[in-house]
This record gives sequence, C-alpha cells and structure tokens, in this order.
Amino acid sequence: MHEVRVRFPPSPTGYLHIGGARTALFNWLFAKKHQGKLILRIEDTDEERSTQASIDGIIDGLSWLGIDWDEGPYFQTEFAVDHVEAAHRLLASGHAYKCFCSREELEQKREAAMAAKKHDVGYDGTCRHLTPEEVQAKEAQGLPSVIRFKVPVRPGNLFYDDEVLGRIERAYSDIEDFVIVRSNGKPLYLLCNVVDDIRDRITHVIRGQDHMTNTTRQVLLYEALGAQLPVFAHMPLTMDLQKRKISKRSHGEVVAVQFYRDRGFIPWAVCNFLSLLGWNPGNDREYFSREEMIEVFSLSRISRVNSVFNYKPGDAKFFTDPKLIAMNEHYLRTMDIGELGGMVQAELEAEGLWDPAYATTRRDWYLATLALIRDRFHTLKDFTSAGRAYFADTYAIDPKPLAKNVLKFPELAAWLPQLAERFAGLAEFTAETTEQASREMADQLGVKPGVLINGMRTVLTGQLAGPSMFEVLTTLGREKVVARLAHVDHLFLPA
Repeated sequence: MHEVRVRFPPSPTGYLHIGGARTALFNWLFAKKHQGKLILRIEDTDEERSTQASIDGIIDGLSWLGIDWDEGPYFQTEFAVDHVEAAHRLLASGHAYKCFCSREELEQKREAAMAAKKHDVGYDGTCRHLTPEEVQAKEAQGLPSVIRFKVPVRPGNLFYDDEVLGRIERAYSDIEDFVIVRSNGKPLYLLCNVVDDIRDRITHVIRGQDHMTNTTRQVLLYEALGAQLPVFAHMPLTMDLQKRKISKRSHGEVVAVQFYRDRGFIPWAVCNFLSLLGWNPGNDREYFSREEMIEVFSLSRISRVNSVFNYKPGDAKFFTDPKLIAMNEHYLRTMDIGELGGMVQAELEAEGLWDPAYATTRRDWYLATLALIRDRFHTLKDFTSAGRAYFADTYAIDPKPLAKNVLKFPELAAWLPQLAERFAGLAEFTAETTEQASREMADQLGVKPGVLINGMRTVLTGQLAGPSMFEVLTTLGREKVVARLAHVDHLFLPA
C-alpha cells in the first residue's frame, strides 16, 4: 500500500462541531494506525460566511482535543488558480460545457416538468450540444454562463466500493449535468474538493454520509481528470433523540467542542466518547488510551447505523449526553495524578487560586489533595467550585447541607468552636486523633457523632458529601481547621 494520506477539510463558518471533530478523529486514528499523514485543509471559499474567528476556533478545538495534523493548515482559496485551470481542462477535453440558461429559464422548465409529473425534473441539457460557433455567438452577446459537467451517456450504473457501506451504485441516467463553475467564474465545492484531494494525494476519503450525494458526481470528476479514485468510507450520522441530525442551528453550543473545553472536560474523554458514536471496537470495552484506540481502530468496525447523541434540552441533571459525563468522571478518577495536576493547575490559575508552591515545596500536598477529592467530581471545574475550600479561605457553602447539617442544630454555634479548641490542643493532628477527639466530645454532649462530623464537613468544605472527614481534616491542616471551626457564628445570623 502507498502512504496513507487522509484529510479533514472543515468550512470555517462557525465553531468546531462535535460531528466535525468526530470526522477529524476518525481520520487521525486511521492515519496513525497506518503510519500515514493527516492533512488539515480549511475550505474557506464561502467568503461571506468564512471568518477568522471560525478558523481560529477550528484550530484551537483540534489542538485541545489532541488531534494533530501532519500538513497544513492549507486554505482552499490559496489554490483558486488550480480549480479554474481544472475546469478549463474539462472544457477543453469535452467533459464540460458552457451553459447559458438563466435562472429564470431553469425554474420555468423545472415547474413545467413538475406540472407534467415527469420523473426527471433536473437540467434538460439545453446547452449540452451547442456548437463552438453558437457558444461564441452567445458570449459575444455578453450572456452570462456557468460551466456544467457533461455526464456520460452510458447504459447501466456508476458505482464505487465504500469501506463502510459496500458497493454504491447509481444509474448514469439519474445524474444530471451538474454545475462546476458559477456564472461569476468561481468553481463550486464539488470541483474544488476533488482538485484539492488530487493535489494532496489523498488516498482515503473518510467523511459523513451526508456527503454521499456528492460522491457519485465526484467519481465522475476523478475519472474525467484522469486521477485515481480514493477509497471512500462514509460514516453514519449522529442524531438526537428525535432522530434529527445534530447541528449548530438546532442544538446550539452543546454540540461545539469549545463547550466542553470551557466546562472542564478532559480532552481525551471527549475523544473516547466521540469514537463510540458510530464505531464499535468489537467487544464490550469502552475505555481506551490513545495508543490502544489507534491499535484497534479500523474502518471495518464503523457502523452503518446512525448513532445517537443522548441530549435532552432543559434536563436539570444532564447538560449533555450522560455517557459523556460518565466518561469524563472515569478519566478524572483514573488518569495519572501528575497529568491531572497540570489540568487542574490551569483551572486554579484562571480563578486566581494557584499557589506557585504547589509546583515545588507543596507539590506532594497538592497531588495528594487532588487524589483525595477527585472521586466525586464530574469536570475540572469542580476543583475550583466544590473543591475551592481546599485552595482558598473564601468559598461558598451549599444551602442544602447548611440547612440540614448546621442550622438544624443551633448548638453547633458553640460546639464547633469548642471542638476547634480540642483540635488545637492535640499533641498530634492525625486522622486517628481527630476522630477520637470528635467522638469523645459527641459522647460528652450526648449527641450522635454525625452531628459534629456532618457539621464540620459543611463548615470546612461547604459541601454535603466528600472523602472521609478525618482525611479532610488532615489535608486542610490544623491551622485552617481550627480557624474555620472557631468562627462559625456568622452562619447563624438571621438572613
């Protein structure tokens, strides 16, 4: 096999969509699996809708996901001369012709064909057989024209073999002569895409099934340009629960890669989730490292059936697909603690909570703290919200545990400062000694230990639940614990 060369060619007309990210991921995995190359090509020919912000968003999104490319980014507009030259070659070789039919004429013919209930309402080939002299005369009149591809008049079907869907066939008679260059002289996507793929020596075109309407026409363009056909692999679409294709217009920011970056998701957790939207490893396994995913990935395991993005707008509990949240939780719990430390550092820095000592003299404490608290967290943002009390003395207390564990027992206004005094007087401040002191005080007061323990948790962390309370005490340290428990009176003041 020649060197595998694949491409990801997004249009910069908005943010990086998770459907586009999945396409990039599958191409990246295939290239890595076969020691090939991934080319990033920005298809920016839609001048009205293409923006620099979108280009930056695409590049930033891919970089955040860890999907690197080997060549590019190339920009389609940089090769406009190539596209025009290819169109002229097709004209010269008789594979294309100039069409002078106006938009109004075409619409009238279409309406007439529909009124007559004709099966074929496409272009009727009016200009297909114009002589050179007739073409010259129309041009002399200043009539605008497009360039149409001349679909061969052949019996039978055009076909290509798809790596996912098998053999795809379409009757030549069902393909109308299609436009490849607009009346303003600008080639259409159909032609530009093929010309770019030929120039970039693309061997495999891995893309969504929504592009299949273009593929048969592009096969004809490859043939007419004398180029070898790439291998096609059309992936299933990703739909919502109402069986609508997920889209920016219908679903908003929840289908943007940046949405997950900005909400503290682990990049590879998102990739792992996207890989399972339309690809099956062949067993029940769901979690793969990058290296493992590259090793097991194959086009043959791509499903023919559309995948489902399980998103319910307005769901109070799940702001995106629950499976994606669960995957992110898994990676938070299991990833290398040093790697996690770097990700959490970025969050702490953004919130002004980072202490440079966490990277030097207090690094052991920092990583141990992350290991202690990460099991109950959903995203990286939780380290600066639910976990803020470990890194700052100013933190919010959740109203629910405040009411349940503190305000329900007004005596805690006196008991917690008394417990602080006991902790201050301990010879050693350990999980064992603090637990013993807490239980002894509960016995003396005639209350359940949970009253003190749950009250402490709420005051010290602001949360309802968490790791072992006595591990929390030793992690926070005696000084912080004593100071926080000694000053709880403000919590009992009337609102």
